[in-house]
Amino acid sequence: MPQGGENWKSLFDGKTLDGWTPKIRGFPLGENYRDTFSVKDGAIVVSYDKYDQFGERFGHLFYNTAFKAYRLRFEYRFAADHPADTPAWAIANSGVMIFGEDPKGMAVGDSFPVSVEAQILGQAPGQDRFNSNMCSPGTNVVMNGQLVTTHCINSTNPAGPNGVWNQFEVEVQPSGVVTQKVNGQTTITYSAVQLDPEGRMANSKPLVAAAGGKLMLDGGTISLQSEGNPIAFRKIEILELN
Repeated sequence: MPQGGENWKSLFDGKTLDGWTPKIRGFPLGENYRDTFSVKDGAIVVSYDKYDQFGERFGHLFYNTAFKAYRLRFEYRFAADHPADTPAWAIANSGVMIFGEDPKGMAVGDSFPVSVEAQILGQAPGQDRFNSNMCSPGTNVVMNGQLVTTHCINSTNPAGPNGVWNQFEVEVQPSGVVTQKVNGQTTITYSAVQLDPEGRMANSKPLVAAAGGKLMLDGGTISLQSEGNPIAFRKIEILELN
């Protein structure tokens, strides 16, 4: 719906998962293992209520269209409870994957797509947490003019309490500059998203080979994470940029 002269498009109808496809570790594309992803009260809900244990079944819900330059915004809320075997680092941990690979190329056992994770963190016991960070499975980025190969770079934005709705926004400019925001506050900026030729954290080597050695990425898929902590996403909208 146009707002303020901007033509925002809803990616979620508030009732169904139409337009979205799950890929969960250990299962083929399209299999929504034990209803990991469902819709409740106008939100996409990540739940493990039907699991016996989490079992590192990391999952992603892919939107069926890839995008290049855009602003993506949504609201999210972490649940306080999680499976007993959720890794400590994965408590109140989720995100939206951008610049992602086509999930049709993912192996059944892959944990994460080659992508950049605009990471969302809530509070976790005994951990000093920041929110809206950048992680890079199978990719590298440029920050402050330098190539960054470290897997995760934290923002300076402290993680807030779980159980409340927050607004998240990520902007991918036509120039390749990426800006992340939480509740309207800029948290981290990076650019020149590119494939990692070493294939760290996700197997990007076949993608590099298929691209003839070309590393730079020009957009890609968008997916929501299932990383071991229940979370809800709502009001998912995108504004494509020229």
